Amino acid sequence: MAETLKEKTARGLMWGGLNSGTTQLFNLVFGICLGRLLSPADYGLVGVLSIFSLIAGNLQSSGFSTAVVNMKRPQHRDYNAVFWFNVLTSAALYILLFLSAPLIADFFHREELTSLSRVVFLSFFISSFGISVNAYMTKNMMQREMAIVSAAALTVSGVTSVAMALAGMTYWSIAAQQVVNSAMLVAGRFCFVRWRPTLSFDFTPIRQTFGFSMKILVTMVVTSVSNNILTVIFGNLLGMRTTGNFFQANKWNTLAHALISTTVMQVAQPVLVEIRSDRVRERRVFRKMMRFTAFLSFPALLGLSLVSREFLLTTIGSKWLDAAPMLQILCIGGAFMPFYTLYQNLVISHGRSDINMWLNIAQIVLQIGVIVIISHMGVTLMVAAYTALNIAWLATWQAAAHRLTGLRLADVARDLLPFLLAAAGVMAVCHFATLWIETAPLLLLARIALAATLYTATLRMAHAQILDECLRFVRDKRRRRA
Repeated sequence: MAETLKEKTARGLMWGGLNSGTTQLFNLVFGICLGRLLSPADYGLVGVLSIFSLIAGNLQSSGFSTAVVNMKRPQHRDYNAVFWFNVLTSAALYILLFLSAPLIADFFHREELTSLSRVVFLSFFISSFGISVNAYMTKNMMQREMAIVSAAALTVSGVTSVAMALAGMTYWSIAAQQVVNSAMLVAGRFCFVRWRPTLSFDFTPIRQTFGFSMKILVTMVVTSVSNNILTVIFGNLLGMRTTGNFFQANKWNTLAHALISTTVMQVAQPVLVEIRSDRVRERRVFRKMMRFTAFLSFPALLGLSLVSREFLLTTIGSKWLDAAPMLQILCIGGAFMPFYTLYQNLVISHGRSDINMWLNIAQIVLQIGVIVIISHMGVTLMVAAYTALNIAWLATWQAAAHRLTGLRLADVARDLLPFLLAAAGVMAVCHFATLWIETAPLLLLARIALAATLYTATLRMAHAQILDECLRFVRDKRRRRA
């Protein structure tokens, strides 16, 4: 049984990584195209609506899809109850937001947000039809199918948005991308999943998991506010250009750390639920996930921080240079964000959605307090304080994990610090070794190539077990195919 779970986890990580990698690659390509065609103000208009869409999306699922994934053996009635709850709730929310659109436009002092928001909010309503199906795919670890669906949705929505931007439809192209992507994801999931909703309105599973799910809901809403609080503040106080620059910087940072977070998240909760009764094994598996995450996250995000200026110059042009300092800072914090995903999945796998909820509430309260206090001190300092607090708050999650599983801080430090120090050292060497290069594209390529070579060589010399295991897994897959 242990070996079967190990193989299932490895396969899930491989397809989860492919799914995340494909997603971020498509987002990179279409993000570059749109970044060159649109202005910071265009991105700012759509960016300020993100928090409303995300909170509405949280409310429509209300954590019940997470509750289904957390069940040992969910049945048809569980998926069906979640499906109809999501659809009915999202319909009511869309009507409410449709009517509230003029108020949103008044808050941000932009009249065009009335019509724009009504289109953007369609995406979360459409998504509600696929939430239950996505929970089914996650529970059954259908990462290969999820990767195919994601790639198809991103291709169609990306081509649509670029075509609209070329036709001069500015911010409408970004709105259309979100709506089309949601529709394609729903259609694609139903193509691969045999399960279908029925008209039997039995909401007993909703009532049974209500307490657990409501805590998940509060956590999701708080997380959405936390991730978008600066966008709202900038949009209200500093105008759409500054908001657009921050939105662009945060988008690239999120794309980078989401590549790792999504890869791990697609297998973490199902696996941790499976082994939660064995504390020793649970700690061993969780620490291995931490090492794998650190192995990827620290070089990827610290590397993006290193090349942020030349990356923006090369890809989307000099009009976005004001976003470079913000991207540098955000990526340092982004290197630690995937660990939040791991800790949250560990806590949820124990059924402790209350811990998950209260830790996130405390975090957003601190964030808002700090940002309000220093709001007069400039954009850069606000972003830096936001980032520093996100890194420091991981200590509270480690304390919770220790209480639940006995996971020690010393063990976590031994798992993470070698990768952090190796990545930071490599980036420092790359920075000084390439200062003489003045051309942005050449500097970007040189730093990426040098950093990848030095990081791999450093881990080789240190005999890092996680690197050997990854290489061995790839070799084994190739032999099996041959």
